[in-house]
Amino acid sequence: MGAGCASWPPSLRTSLTNSRLAGALRSRPVRLIFAIIFVLAIVSPAGVVFAVVWTAPTVASPVALQGSETSRMLPAPDVQPISLPEPALNVYASTLSGTVPCPQCDLPPRVYVPNSTAGTVDVIDPNTFAVIDHFGVGAIPHHIAPAWDMSALYVDNEGSSSLTVLDIHSGRPSGTISIPFPYNLYFSPDGTKAIDVVERLQRIEFRDPHDWHLLGSVGIPWPGADHLDFSADGSYLMISTEYSGIVARVDLVNMRLAGSVWVGGLPIDVRLSPDGRYFYVTNQGRMGVSVVDPVAMKEVKFIPTGRGAHGLQVSRDTKSLYVSNRLEGSFSVIDFASQSVVAKWNIPGGGSPDMLQLNPEGTQLWASGRYHRTVYVMNTATGGLIAKIAVGSEDHGLTYFPNVGAHSLGHNGVYR
Repeated sequence: MGAGCASWPPSLRTSLTNSRLAGALRSRPVRLIFAIIFVLAIVSPAGVVFAVVWTAPTVASPVALQGSETSRMLPAPDVQPISLPEPALNVYASTLSGTVPCPQCDLPPRVYVPNSTAGTVDVIDPNTFAVIDHFGVGAIPHHIAPAWDMSALYVDNEGSSSLTVLDIHSGRPSGTISIPFPYNLYFSPDGTKAIDVVERLQRIEFRDPHDWHLLGSVGIPWPGADHLDFSADGSYLMISTEYSGIVARVDLVNMRLAGSVWVGGLPIDVRLSPDGRYFYVTNQGRMGVSVVDPVAMKEVKFIPTGRGAHGLQVSRDTKSLYVSNRLEGSFSVIDFASQSVVAKWNIPGGGSPDMLQLNPEGTQLWASGRYHRTVYVMNTATGGLIAKIAVGSEDHGLTYFPNVGAHSLGHNGVYR
């Protein structure tokens, strides 16, 4: 039978095969199997998925769709520009962490205190509050300024027209630089200029901070130029003139006088607000702090603090401004947001707090005691006195080093 079928014509063999297959599909067992599969497909999610995938039409490859009607119907991608709000400016953002940057992080903390009448420097270990070193420098040292890159410390010896260079590793003198009558020393925010505040000659000198050659000078035609701070963009500075009641503006780029504002009294220390909008100026004669708008060039507010308002220090969280009231032995705390005094701390037994510094964590406020041969340490959380440390005569612009910040603006340690 099989040999006979092989001799049949192809069309007949195909017809016979199809009729046999149709008969098999119509048989009872096969119909039962298909019924079971159909029921499972209905009640089983997996079966439904299988059925959909099995019966779905073939999709052309991405290459085949390029330029076709299907690709043109796809929605356009969302390429609308998104504008995010500008982050709030804080010129002291680099000081918020409370962490000393490396390589300075490996240095032991020290507080360097210049004694103006004695012509000496005392070195305090802030962990023990003990004086661990003492050495002579030039005549009438007023402040100790960290270099812009914090690679050295400079003691400004006004009486001997020199800077004593302190090695940051040994804490000892390592050299001398001759510049005229430095009452104060600052560095421009970009680090390209050292600024010698020559109060005796009523001028400021701009010098190269590497070889100290003169770049230019600006006459300040009012007596008592001594403290300053810089705008947020570093294009100008505002400097107090203690004996004339004037705060002057100096163009840093062109090195020229660019304006002035009268605040009266005896303006002393100057500090920029964290948002860069105002300059706060202590006024020893008016017993408070002037708030100066450097654009309108006017005093927009006066905040009474206490007799002899003198030094300034921004809190570690940059929400507050500490003010030393030198003639009444107290400290005032100004809230930047409300521009008002929110606390006052008195030194037990009195004192004469002058220039201020914070420890890196911001938990201790250090102050030189100008007329009491004493350094005061205050607890910033409670306002209580932590320590009194005996030092030399007329201690003035002390610095706590190393400290936090990307770079130093000089003075006795102002960081950004």
